[in-house]
Amino acid sequence: QVQPVESGGGLVQAGGSLRLSCAASGIGSSTSAMGWYRQAPGKQRELVATITGSSLTTYADSVKGRFTISRDNAKNTVYLEMNSLKTEDTAAYYCNYVLRVLQFSWGQGTQVTVSS
Repeated sequence: QVQPVESGGGLVQAGGSLRLSCAASGIGSSTSAMGWYRQAPGKQRELVATITGSSLTTYADSVKGRFTISRDNAKNTVYLEMNSLKTEDTAAYYCNYVLRVLQFSWGQGTQVTVSS
């Protein structure tokens, strides 16, 4: 069963930056939107950024102006550049299709921890 492989998380101080990567088979040739999601302890998973096959992007208000989603179709990879990180960005980050009928089984995610 295909799962995305997320990487790039870590421990960073508030105000710092991280770049997350998500590799998944076939996403480079798909026109469907991919998204980055995050889940903090005790909270529901939330969608923070999306990118269509033609690279149109949307962002949750909480990350707008700080996060940038991009994709490299040749590498079947989606990225999330995170700047000006805040403690409230601490969460496990996952990628997947936006359309539920297309979604992979959820991967392991990558943990982002922002310290004050």
